[in-house]
Amino acid sequence: MIRKAIAILLLIAACFWSFNALMPSTISDLDTDKNEFSTTRALVHLEAISQEPHGSGTSANEAVRNYIVEQLEALGLKPEKQEGFSLTKWGNLSKPKNILARIKGSEPGKALLLLSHYDSAPHSSFGASDAGSGVVTILEGLRAFLNDGKIPKNDIIVLITDAEEVGLNGADLFVNQHPWAKDVGLVLNFEARGSGGPSYMLIETNGGNANLIKGFVKANPQFPVSNSLAYSIYKMLPNDTDLTPIREDGDIDGFNFAFIDDHFDYHTALDNFERLDRETLEHQGSYIMPLLSYFSEANLSNLKSENDYIYFNVPLFKTVTYPYSWIWSMLIIAFVLFAMLITFGFKKRRLNLNDIFRGFIPYLGSILASTIITVGLWALFSKVFYPDYSEILHGFTYNGHSYISAFVFLGLAICFYIYSRFYKPGSTANLMIAPIVIWLILCLIIAIELKGASFFIIPVYFALLSLFALINQRKPSLILMALICFPLVMIMSPFVKMFPVGLGLEMLPVSVMLLALMFGFLISIFGFFKHKRRWSYLLAFVAFCLFVKAHLNSDFNDEQPKPNSLVYLLDTDRTEAKWATYDTHLDDWTKSKLGEDPNDASEIANTVIGSKYRSGFTFTREAPIKTLLYPEVEIFKDSTFDDLRHVSVYIESKRVVNRLEIFASPRMRFKSFKINGVEVTKADAEGYAFQGRTNNRLFTYTVSDNEPLVMKFSIPKGQRTEFILYESSNDLLSSRQFDIPDRESWMIPKPFVLNDAVIIKKTIRIE
Repeated sequence: MIRKAIAILLLIAACFWSFNALMPSTISDLDTDKNEFSTTRALVHLEAISQEPHGSGTSANEAVRNYIVEQLEALGLKPEKQEGFSLTKWGNLSKPKNILARIKGSEPGKALLLLSHYDSAPHSSFGASDAGSGVVTILEGLRAFLNDGKIPKNDIIVLITDAEEVGLNGADLFVNQHPWAKDVGLVLNFEARGSGGPSYMLIETNGGNANLIKGFVKANPQFPVSNSLAYSIYKMLPNDTDLTPIREDGDIDGFNFAFIDDHFDYHTALDNFERLDRETLEHQGSYIMPLLSYFSEANLSNLKSENDYIYFNVPLFKTVTYPYSWIWSMLIIAFVLFAMLITFGFKKRRLNLNDIFRGFIPYLGSILASTIITVGLWALFSKVFYPDYSEILHGFTYNGHSYISAFVFLGLAICFYIYSRFYKPGSTANLMIAPIVIWLILCLIIAIELKGASFFIIPVYFALLSLFALINQRKPSLILMALICFPLVMIMSPFVKMFPVGLGLEMLPVSVMLLALMFGFLISIFGFFKHKRRWSYLLAFVAFCLFVKAHLNSDFNDEQPKPNSLVYLLDTDRTEAKWATYDTHLDDWTKSKLGEDPNDASEIANTVIGSKYRSGFTFTREAPIKTLLYPEVEIFKDSTFDDLRHVSVYIESKRVVNRLEIFASPRMRFKSFKINGVEVTKADAEGYAFQGRTNNRLFTYTVSDNEPLVMKFSIPKGQRTEFILYESSNDLLSSRQFDIPDRESWMIPKPFVLNDAVIIKKTIRIE
């Protein structure tokens, strides 16, 4: 009994160790040595730049820019501004105002670029985490680095971009228009997609990662959190950090450092100074200092590679790496060892075919049952019991961590229960065969389709060691078996939490499936537990308590506010106005304008500013027509030659606005198109601009200094061209013309959508 208790405690300790080793547990204070990073000193900067929302083009954005310039000057640098129009491939036009500075190195060669952005999300977000945390990490990191008075071998370029949130425009402007871009050999980019948790390192490269990983390991950060599975998935997804255009357009490799926990704060009014996890900022500091020290001296001209490395972090050993070329060798060796152990088991008469085949039933049954039950329960919770969860577009609810814990315990309860039905005394070795077979098949598939996850073979080797012990001794030491399971628990446990935290709670079935896969290897310990069904009931009770906890924290309140939305849309063509919302469940605040029985918004659901979560307007209600200043539209330089009609359109807003959105039917053809002097890139010289569109959106212009929009384009001379203009200002609540009540304390503006906005719609016809 004592040995079983010790074994359980060892597994729990391994699990806790795997999480506690991910990030610092304390922060550095003001007494920290001047040549070391101090989180407390960094927080002084953060408090100053996160006083109010500061989206690109706003006056608050200018104030933050001026503060950063002052701090760089205080470090003895000579910051400069880069300004100009940028149009990215996502159809976002803006005029970012980047901040740059350069520290001259002692030798010629490629420069190290420190990168983050200072603009916050377009409305309501204070930008403390995203990416004020990145800005202050660089400021404090530079201060500590320069305090030594050492001249680096490589130049160090500081780039704090603007307009990242509207389309990566600042980075696009730098890499395509600034002369320093050609000098850069490596980028360290500091970002955020939440307000807490460990910071994950993600590589961006156009080639292999081998030399980058070697350099990262040599730099030796204290708390490395990264793995090649995330790298492989990241390369398959559309990336959206400032490092992306720098990699794509400049062929410059780099590292992203981003934390993703407390995802519900991302881009919301909750992204403020108070809610940023201090240990998370400490973690960012623990990256910048060793990496800045190492890569400011390293040869940045030889980082390109055709080879990839497998890598993962584990307590004590930090980052473990090996080349892709080992994948098949390690897999083949595992198969050979497995075959030898099976032969050995039959010779020792510890294995028999009947019990081996019976072992597949509880293993596959526990995987399928736990996954299916999780899918069903989460659908029931999110669609039936708590439909308001849909208002959190991130997909990670305020009580999300309780749900992760609840489903983990429920998954374990299901596994224990199913194994209790099929376990036979003395058959533990036979039960180990099915998990090893499934894992080997999984590793084979991974080796073919998802090489970055090939470190999954490491737990298999330790499972083979467990199988050897079970075959060699009828009842091996449970403490020894628990120690053999340490690598499995420490490598795989963080993934159980990482998937739903990073990708939303809809990933809970994946986490539970992974847990059931892991349970098969842990049967080398749990197989000797006599009362598995009692364990099942106990774990189920813990899961029930956690579900109750999640329920008690399911309501919106001051600490967990409900995101909601309201806009005023004035259609100048029809001379009518509407109130509109993106919410699926109205509250008293939205009902004050939309009423108890609003109209369905299907007619205009996707015509104006959806989001990356594919959210459109849900409900509308007729609104009074307000006297607003309409945008001035002038068509000039209208001429025809070479069978093309050449037109210029000038649009000037007569009120202070934040964005202009231009729509046109995909049937419209544009032989050429310039927007504020920026040429729209075509797939080929003989093709058309904006070719291959599947929707009506042409582009979005984020307005700075109320500068006008000038479109110059050429069209087939017989084409009847029509644009739809949406002019938007984020001043619905502050405008005296609209009687909008203040939100309740338990409400916040919904992020990712055009919100709290006054929108004017106008059709522009080229007859």
